[in-house]
Amino acid sequence: MSTQKVKEAAPVVAEEKLDFKKVLPIFIVVMVDLLGLTIIIPLLPLYAASLQISPFLIGVLNAVYPVAQLIGAPILGRLSDRYGRKPVLIASQVGTLIGFILLGFANTFVLLLVSRLIDGFSGGNISTAQAMMADSTTEKTRTQGLGLIGAAFGLGFTVGPVIAFTALALSGNNYRAPAFIAALFSLASVLLSIFWLKETQDPTHRNATPATSVFNPTAIFKALGNPQVGLLLLLAFAQQFAFGGFENVIPLFNVSRLGLNASGNALVFVFVGIIVVAIQGGLIGRWSRQWGERKLIFAGLALLTIALALTALTPAVPTPWYSRAELQTELHATQTSATTAQAGAQVVLPAEANKGWGGLAWLLLAMIPASVGGGILQPSINSLITKRVTPQQRGEMLGTSAAMVSAANVFAPLVGFALFQTVSISSPFWLWAAVMALLFIWAIQRLKPGRETVGVATPS
Repeated sequence: MSTQKVKEAAPVVAEEKLDFKKVLPIFIVVMVDLLGLTIIIPLLPLYAASLQISPFLIGVLNAVYPVAQLIGAPILGRLSDRYGRKPVLIASQVGTLIGFILLGFANTFVLLLVSRLIDGFSGGNISTAQAMMADSTTEKTRTQGLGLIGAAFGLGFTVGPVIAFTALALSGNNYRAPAFIAALFSLASVLLSIFWLKETQDPTHRNATPATSVFNPTAIFKALGNPQVGLLLLLAFAQQFAFGGFENVIPLFNVSRLGLNASGNALVFVFVGIIVVAIQGGLIGRWSRQWGERKLIFAGLALLTIALALTALTPAVPTPWYSRAELQTELHATQTSATTAQAGAQVVLPAEANKGWGGLAWLLLAMIPASVGGGILQPSINSLITKRVTPQQRGEMLGTSAAMVSAANVFAPLVGFALFQTVSISSPFWLWAAVMALLFIWAIQRLKPGRETVGVATPS
């Protein structure tokens, strides 16, 4: 009898381990696809400034990508539910390729705007990649699998800027070069998807998908009203409003509070990226199996609350190598357009007195809970969403989640920079810390065990 029980238990234990061979193609494709995006992001404002585009229009340019992604993510997700993941992913990657090529040839604001619209809509394919990962994992390994998507983001945002700066150095600061290199990475992701990636959706699930319109704005409100996932979708929006705004504003905060230049800020982001990759690439799978997604969501909200408050309290102690004159020169030297002149005038630089290591050490300390909290929240939320809906709804719900994140990415920098400029440089972080604290209290009270617990055997 005991031998039989051991044999019956063995398959269950095996299913608790993520099949890396099965999910590796998805990770590689997403990683290569994201390299194109992360090569462009750090350089887009300077590219726009080189075309003598005003600061206001540069802001519009930055906002149009998440707006297009907000529209594209649920559409692509719903199409992937109906026609399969692979064809939709390939079609969206071709759109990204076209967007990068157009960006490389752009010489007017209109062309830049069109290129970002195309790339933003196509960039909604992250929901399709998440659905493929959900299809390829079990209930026990889904959080770890979705964490790998986050790890691909972390690696991309670590490697992409390095490739961009290398391309600029080799091309004599030709801003078109990174755009074309991004197009090459996008082409590589298309080829990998065609020849290596396998369809993950069960055809029976696809055939069972209701024939609803692929563009249905009311679907988001319907999803928010779903008692199983509505709260999770609101959490996806709110946590990105805080964490996404934090990512946007922290470079200027570091300049004003610590006197960190572009290179210093890059090192901070590399530090954060390494922690996020470690969390989402491995640790989150072990933690999700040990504690479950609900507890990870609670922990992520608490850690971000602490991190944002610590960041706001960073002491105004410039780094030992800080030079006010050199940093002023750097802020005005990249371009002579109104963009940098205005940026240089609006950023208040610290005095050279009281230099030391205390400020930077405090900031790096704050980055640890920020990286861990941000690293576990989004994959845990998305994993719990997939467990609370049917397989036929995964693409649509993950697309809706991606749309909520995109909506947050539109508003977060607008609110953050407005507070930074009009109230104080630490005020955005206090706002986001308060948002996270309220979310933590709300989640503890409202996020109860749901559908994912149905049918789970309890130990006798």
